[in-house]
Amino acid sequence: MGESQEILFARTLKEVRALAKAQENCISQQQVEEAFAELKLSKAQLALVYDYLKKHKIGVGEPVDLDEYLSEAEIDYLEEYKKELAVLEKVGDGEKEAVILAAMAGEKMAQNRLIHLYLPQVVEISRLYAGQGVFLEDLIGEGNVALSMGVTMLGCLEHAKEAEGMLVKMVMDAMESCIAENAQEQDKDKKVLAQVNKVAKKARELAKELHRKVTVEELAAETGMSEKAIRDAMRMSGFAIEDLEGTL
Repeated sequence: MGESQEILFARTLKEVRALAKAQENCISQQQVEEAFAELKLSKAQLALVYDYLKKHKIGVGEPVDLDEYLSEAEIDYLEEYKKELAVLEKVGDGEKEAVILAAMAGEKMAQNRLIHLYLPQVVEISRLYAGQGVFLEDLIGEGNVALSMGVTMLGCLEHAKEAEGMLVKMVMDAMESCIAENAQEQDKDKKVLAQVNKVAKKARELAKELHRKVTVEELAAETGMSEKAIRDAMRMSGFAIEDLEGTL
C-alpha cells in the first residue's frame, strides 16, 4: 500500500468512526464497504477493519453489548447510580422542548431541570468510553460537569432541536479529553518508572563492584548519565534507591 493509499485508508477509517458515532456507535456493513470501495480492500483486510471497529465499541449491523467492556466494579457502580437516577422525573417531548427554550432564555431553574433530564443520557454515553483506562464513575463525573456547563451556553442556539446535539457533543468531548489526559499521565508514569529503574540498576551494579553505596558523581562518571537525571530519579523514587548515597 503506497503512501497515498495509507493516507486515504486512515482518513476513511476516521470518517467511518465519525459516521458510526453519529449513528449511536453503529454502522452497517454496506456503509463500511462503500466507504472503503475506492481502496478495493480484500476480505481479509475488511475483516481487520471490522475487528478494529469492534474494539472501539462500534457495532457493524447491530449495536455491540457495551456491558462486555465494563469491569465488575463498574457494573456494580452503574447499577447503584441508575437506582439513584430512577427517581428523577420523566417528561414528554413537548415539555422537554419547553424546558430547553426556557434554559436557552437563561432561566436558572430550567437549566437545573435540564441537567436532571440529561443525567441518564450521560450514563449511556459513558458506556461508549468504558474500558479505555478511566473508571466509569470518573467518566460520568466529567460528563456531568460538561452538561452543567452546557446548559448555561444554550443561548447561542437558534432552535431548541439543536440543544441535544450540542449537549451530547460537549459530554462526549469531555470524556474523550479525560481519556486522553489519563493516557498521557500513564505514559509519563511509565517513563518515570523506566528512568528510576535504570538508575537503580546502574547504581546496584556499581555498588556491587565497589562493595558500598555510590555517589551521584561516581554513577554519572561511570554511566554517562547526567547528575541531574540521577538526582531527578532519586527524587521521583522518593529517595528509595538503596545503593545511592543520599537515599534510604
